[in-house]
Amino acid sequence: MAILVVGSVALDSIETPFGKAENVLGGSATYFSVSASFFTPVNLVAVVGEDFPKKHILFLKKRGVDTKGLEIADGNTFRWKGKYDYDFNNAATIYTRLNVFEHFRPKIPQEYKRSGLLFLANIDPDLQLAVMKQVEKPKLTACDTMNYWIINKKRSVIEVAKKVDIFLLNEAEARQLSGESNLLKAGRSILRLGPKKVVIKKGEHGVLLFSHGSIFSAPAYLLEMINDPTGAGDTFAGGFIGYLGKRGKITDSEIKKGIIYGTVMASYAVEDFSLRRLSSITIRDIERRYKDYERLTRV
Repeated sequence: MAILVVGSVALDSIETPFGKAENVLGGSATYFSVSASFFTPVNLVAVVGEDFPKKHILFLKKRGVDTKGLEIADGNTFRWKGKYDYDFNNAATIYTRLNVFEHFRPKIPQEYKRSGLLFLANIDPDLQLAVMKQVEKPKLTACDTMNYWIINKKRSVIEVAKKVDIFLLNEAEARQLSGESNLLKAGRSILRLGPKKVVIKKGEHGVLLFSHGSIFSAPAYLLEMINDPTGAGDTFAGGFIGYLGKRGKITDSEIKKGIIYGTVMASYAVEDFSLRRLSSITIRDIERRYKDYERLTRV
């Protein structure tokens, strides 16, 4: 089942205690697309500038990502530069240059409008609402958000939450949106806004899944080395939703398995800068790590 993803494609410059990378491929929709492409076809809608390297488009195509919806606009590509210290949970932003992304207005190609699954990556919630109006009854709609939108467009974020099946956000955003410091209370509060499921990403501490009447907790995969956590949450979402697209079933059991596959994909992403690690693995590597995860968590 094909996934339509709408979000950002960017060029990142990143520094961590273990190295640095300049002008590498990034963006919420990029990490999501590459991760999801291991499981199911992906249709990408985003915008880049004239400076965007063609090699990155070729890379996406080789991964099975359909780029007909990738607009090349006059101007420069969205660029972000950040620095992490040994606490990988938060990056210090050195600069954010929206460039062509500032005026991005997603136009969904006709052949994408019947995609089985829709993922709204981290973009303006008003744009997320506009995209939902363009898509014809997907089997499942999921979205992500960020603290900037919660602060500046909280009403629109809540409106999006009312309309999606799965609402993803990190723990700081969950506390901010709900006004609750306790994550159990925060998850239940966000669930009452309207989504069928709420996923709270806790970084190195795993994931919480809230459904009406139940809570599922999944730990992170244990790693000896993390080089770059950029895009880990988007990679998680790609593995999670990508697995559901592969299975074609949206049951509670499959959603929980999807959470684990998302966790596995994120564990690969953080092992190297940008998408380098994701570009070097195979589905056999993913299945092997999934089995390792099962052994780690079995009672």
